[in-house]
Amino acid sequence: MRALVRDVRGALMVEMAFAIPFLILLGFGGLEIANLTLANTRISQMGLTVADNAARVAVGSNMTLPRIRELDINEIFAGIDKQAGGLDFKKNGRLILSSLETNSDGGQWIHWQRCFGDLKVQSSFGKEGDGKKGKSFPGMGPAGSELKAPADSAVMFVEVVYQYQPIAYGSWLGPKTIRSSAAFNIREGRDLREIYNDAPKAPVAECK
Repeated sequence: MRALVRDVRGALMVEMAFAIPFLILLGFGGLEIANLTLANTRISQMGLTVADNAARVAVGSNMTLPRIRELDINEIFAGIDKQAGGLDFKKNGRLILSSLETNSDGGQWIHWQRCFGDLKVQSSFGKEGDGKKGKSFPGMGPAGSELKAPADSAVMFVEVVYQYQPIAYGSWLGPKTIRSSAAFNIREGRDLREIYNDAPKAPVAECK
């Protein structure tokens, strides 16, 4: 009986039985937080990539100002679809590309917008055509710190919205929407009159 009382070999098994569920929960929680952090980083990088690529588009000849075409925008969005691999971004996200320019009155206006992704959200900072006349439209960005396009130029302003897809703790996290924005001035002079759609016609990525 004394030997049985002194025998503690089973204590470790009992302690592990209590500890393992907690360690599993803690491990999956850390994995979820890491995945959410990675998703935030990837969404931010997507916005920067689209704004940068759209600012670099320069299709034309030495005789005319470079143009931007529907084809160019579609190719930029196709690249983003590849960059977002694993996020199922097309189903769960939306990317909004806006051309912020100056109108004929010297004010700010959103000349055009193009979108990628099936998530039904609108721009937080204005829709196509806002500010076409006058100077009442402040520009794009958070209130009080809006970006403004310089005269005879344009700013490629990008908003990315993504409905995060949790891997373990969906009910614990609740609905989690990731938002990011980025902007670049166009790199050189550009024909700003319209987005051209030369033959063969390319699909128009409208913001519906």
